[in-house]
Amino acid sequence: MKSMQNSFYFFFLVTLLFSCATPKEKEAQAEPETEKPKIVNIINFIRLLEPRSEEITEDVLYQTVVQQVEMMKEYHLGGTFLLQYDALMDSRYQELLKSLPDSSFEIGGWFEIPQPLVENAGMKWRGRYPWDWHADVGFATGYTPEEREKLVDVYMEDFKMIFGYYPKSMGCWFIDAHSLEYMYEKYGIVASCNCKDQVGTDGYTMWGGYWNQAYYPSRKNAYMPAQNSENQIPVPIFRMLGSDPVYQYDDGLGNERQGVVSLEPVYKKGGGDSTWVNWYFKHFVEGESLEYAYVQAGQENSFTWERIQKGFEIQLPLIARLRHENKVKVETLAESGEWFRKNYQTTPATSVSVLEDLPGKNKKTLWFNSRFYRSNLLWQNGELFFRDIQLFDENMESLYLNKKGTSNQCLYFALPFVDGYFWSNSEQRAGLRFKALIDGKEIFLKGKQISTSEPEKGTLQVFWTLNDELGTFSVEMNEKNLEIYLDSKQEINWFLDLNVVENADLPFIEITPQEITSEFKGMKYAVTASKGEISIPQNGNVFRITPQENTLILNFSKK
Repeated sequence: MKSMQNSFYFFFLVTLLFSCATPKEKEAQAEPETEKPKIVNIINFIRLLEPRSEEITEDVLYQTVVQQVEMMKEYHLGGTFLLQYDALMDSRYQELLKSLPDSSFEIGGWFEIPQPLVENAGMKWRGRYPWDWHADVGFATGYTPEEREKLVDVYMEDFKMIFGYYPKSMGCWFIDAHSLEYMYEKYGIVASCNCKDQVGTDGYTMWGGYWNQAYYPSRKNAYMPAQNSENQIPVPIFRMLGSDPVYQYDDGLGNERQGVVSLEPVYKKGGGDSTWVNWYFKHFVEGESLEYAYVQAGQENSFTWERIQKGFEIQLPLIARLRHENKVKVETLAESGEWFRKNYQTTPATSVSVLEDLPGKNKKTLWFNSRFYRSNLLWQNGELFFRDIQLFDENMESLYLNKKGTSNQCLYFALPFVDGYFWSNSEQRAGLRFKALIDGKEIFLKGKQISTSEPEKGTLQVFWTLNDELGTFSVEMNEKNLEIYLDSKQEINWFLDLNVVENADLPFIEITPQEITSEFKGMKYAVTASKGEISIPQNGNVFRITPQENTLILNFSKK
């Protein structure tokens, strides 16, 4: 009888505790572990001042953060606030952020370099303003490795003095490998985040890297995924801003810099548009992601509440509803970093799949990422082609590994094999295209139906059914290889051709029947045809890859 009474009281206590939990805690308790989690980080980073506009005062920036906090509380959404040093030292932000419950909110660091941090580290400020966004002043890459360590030490010690602990997460548009490893070794950070791929925006070019989700960076290059655990910094870097999988890549093609099409609430053709936001999250939840899906929502306060309010009002209710339906997990950046480190010893293969376009448009795309390469398939006007293939090599040193950058721009690249941005212009699109020789004529193969599957862990399989009953292509992308097979009832002389614009700056230095050797930024690399044959066609294209027994296999892991 006593045992029954104890069981009853235990049950009553558990029920009472659950009934008293906050809405967020109830949903967290009810949320099951999913096989392929869809992870949302709401990350807002905070600057003290904005020298580019007199109207954006320190109070305007502070009130922006106040409104972000209030709306997140309204929808019971936790998240991460990352503090630039000047904001870290401001008592208003300290008081506001200390009031947030650490059960659902995380406070971390945003490692842009303002004047007070430099001077407190014993150095002379070189900037035009107290915060200067030029890469050689406002980012750690503009300082020597020894100076970077001083900057990190000052930031970390002052953060601990204010909050009582060291931050677990440190983010920035880009953090160099030396600083990142120092933050890990000395202060134990568990996660970082950097900017999405872009060309020239604010002077920062990051191009060809692990396209979305997260990766373990090389000890020599924080933008480059490592291939081996002994050569990686064990801090996952999550890609920020929710890049449009279809349209961001080509935006601004032919211009000096790209535009921005992302989940950021400020952008009217992205995160500030309800149609776009609902389309983005539909594919985020339903698209094939292999291991997991990831997106960063939120916005820096520099854009001000007046400009980002509409986007927040669109996104936060939707994220809250999807969480309530157990379709997404809302975590802090540190929680996602700890989860990643627990589940992956090296960077996993992931994908982003969008097989239905925005209303009134008609494109499809598939992104694949592994620790060895990334690839992107784009379908438009009935044609499917490789818009992008970039290789990764942990031995490729960053320009900023051992010396400081002296330019107001920052440049990070991978190793191009197909580059649909830099080898294109506004009139002609570069790409590796599916073609065939039929009745003596070269034609572009066309088809409408596309589907995906995961035949085995870490492999994205794409099926593309051709018109006129010519057959169905199977395109398999796994960690190291790309395998293409045509299932057809008739013999079809098909192949892949790479076309580029005239005078494109290409890396290819030798093309043989089984291998293409390239050199880019001082790094040599090769792509091998394990099955199939490579040649130089007479039609003016760069190279042709012809299948063997209706199959071709390309290996992207050879060094």
